[in-house]
Amino acid sequence: MEDMNKIILDSLTESIQVKEKLLSPDIVKKIQQAGEIITQQLHRGGKLIVMGNGGSAADAQHIAAEMVGRFETDHTPIPSIALGTNISTLTAVSNDFGFDEVFYRQMIALLNKDDVILAISTSGNSPNVIKAVEYAKTKGNPVVGLSGKDGGKMKEICDVCMVIPSSRTARIQECHITLGHILCEIVEKFWLDRNPS
Repeated sequence: MEDMNKIILDSLTESIQVKEKLLSPDIVKKIQQAGEIITQQLHRGGKLIVMGNGGSAADAQHIAAEMVGRFETDHTPIPSIALGTNISTLTAVSNDFGFDEVFYRQMIALLNKDDVILAISTSGNSPNVIKAVEYAKTKGNPVVGLSGKDGGKMKEICDVCMVIPSSRTARIQECHITLGHILCEIVEKFWLDRNPS
């Protein structure tokens, strides 16, 4: 029981310590920039396209669901889609073209000129995410990134990349959904201001 108690206290302490680092002026500024980019593109009539692998795929679905449904307040649906939800597409593209193509081919099919991308990768180096981001950039679409560790390649190619200052995947993912919720709150307020019920 003592070992279990230590795991619990150590994990909670570490999680709190990493989240406290998100209060740094640099990260706060990047969250604001990300909110501005997303709301600007939605104002232009675009949609939010969210993608990630594994736990990040779950975060992508979570964020898209908050937009289409609601975060805290009822509103008309905010255009948003997570690319990891269609298992037939994922398995067909992976089987026929390779896993690195799963988001790239969907991006080719679904990306419109005013859309904005939210790319999630704990390492910042997921090949399938990077390939889709690079494609979006060639089309002139803005990309917001959520990464961790040293930011990886995403730090270099995203318009704004919020890098979680941790090397532990669990802590990075916990912070990603925290920042995802903050972005949902920003977008929802913007949406309600422009689309009063």
